[in-house]
Amino acid sequence: MKWYVIHTYSGHENKVKTAIEKGLINTSMEAVVGRLLVPVRKSFIIREGKKIEREKKLFTSYVIMEAEMSSELKSYVLSIAGVTSFLGIGKDHKEPAALSQEEVDRLLGITDPDRDIKTFSFMPGDMVKVTAGPFSDFEGLVQKSTEDGNKLIIDVTVFGRRTPVELNANQVELIKK
Repeated sequence: MKWYVIHTYSGHENKVKTAIEKGLINTSMEAVVGRLLVPVRKSFIIREGKKIEREKKLFTSYVIMEAEMSSELKSYVLSIAGVTSFLGIGKDHKEPAALSQEEVDRLLGITDPDRDIKTFSFMPGDMVKVTAGPFSDFEGLVQKSTEDGNKLIIDVTVFGRRTPVELNANQVELIKK
């Protein structure tokens, strides 16, 4: 099976995924379709002092489908309300383009074993201690964090004044309360 990308109307990703899943039940095409994905990333926001978890779509307007593509399956998917086309179909190409294995691995979260990726989860309002760089041993309050959590803006006190400093997340550690 190969992976294909279905382009949908914005906001219709989950509706299209559900329609494909329901429409394939008890049909001959059910065996040729594997997984259907709408990749999301969990993020947090602070609202009224409470930490709220949100899911944000990584690829707006796209559904990723694992399948053995046939003309019957292609026409079925294209007939679903909310689907505009497959990625790769154009004037010159009548068949959808399959994703490369590298792209699929990245989508599924399988990374190069040589790479060491740490994930950080600092929230605005967290007290942190700077462990590296020119502000080493300073303590501060996290004001902002980038979406991937790797860059932080921290307020540290320098000569009695609050100073915002941008640091990498691996330069700080959380102070336990």
